[in-house]
Amino acid sequence: MSAEAPPFAVSVGVRSILGSRHGGEKREATDSRHFARRTTDHRQRRKRRAHHLHSAILTAVTFAIPHQSAAKLKQALSRSRAKTKANVSVTIDSFEPLPASRAYDDLIREAADAYRVDPKLIHSVIRAESEFNPWAVSRAGAQGLMQLMPKISRAFHITDPFDPRQNIMGGTRLLRELLDLHRGNVRLVLASYNAGAGVVARYGAVPPIHETQKYVKRVTDFLNND
Repeated sequence: MSAEAPPFAVSVGVRSILGSRHGGEKREATDSRHFARRTTDHRQRRKRRAHHLHSAILTAVTFAIPHQSAAKLKQALSRSRAKTKANVSVTIDSFEPLPASRAYDDLIREAADAYRVDPKLIHSVIRAESEFNPWAVSRAGAQGLMQLMPKISRAFHITDPFDPRQNIMGGTRLLRELLDLHRGNVRLVLASYNAGAGVVARYGAVPPIHETQKYVKRVTDFLNND
């Protein structure tokens, strides 16, 4: 028998030999029933393989791309799975993960609506602080996408600063408080975000700190050019 023969063909061949020991008149009906059962089993195995393939694809891509892309991919795979037949191969060739700079747009819009902050400002701060890396940690101990210091996380009851949603919500809340403090002056807000509101209050302006001045310019450039 060739290697390409379906699994049930071997079983049918074996049963044809055994059938002669139980009477030739029953062999044909027995073989037909076994053939039908094995065909059904074979189809079920193919369906299970298709299901396992979907699960493997989703697991692999979840760890390969950011959170929001994975969620959208899960929805696309669910729709694809509903339409996929057992004998159709499934690939991820048609899926293109979002770039990191767009991966958190949904969370940014949610935070912008919740705290009445320009989403472009949130996006620009994240870009300057972490380049959209949710696991970023600075030498000073700032954490996550918006580089929140541990004391800020505690004050805002953030349990996991590396969770993108918690981090963006916390950072946006801080921006809202600084906007209120400085009456909407974005340059002072950014200086306070970088150096601390106390330092900015002492100078009454962007402090003469090279790092802070560079930070303010960088974020405002992002705001004006995006």
